[in-house]
Amino acid sequence: MTKNHGNSIKDDDRYEALRDEGMSKEKAARIANADDTEAARKGGESERYEDWTKEELYEKAKEVGIGDRSRMDKRELIRALREH
Repeated sequence: MTKNHGNSIKDDDRYEALRDEGMSKEKAARIANADDTEAARKGGESERYEDWTKEELYEKAKEVGIGDRSRMDKRELIRALREH
């Protein structure tokens, strides 16, 4: 039986499935709460992370709350952003 996460999660079944796949609580919640038409839309207009500077990646990591970013090189920042 799926746990009820209260008002903070719109689709409890989807949230639990995403968590079982290993997603973070934050990412699973964002996806579970997304409107299906929004979630089905293909990626945005942003450049690939590989085309960003290390400073840009660092600022994005700071914005989304990735810890230990000051110790990361460009490759590690990209991986952390994609997995967040």
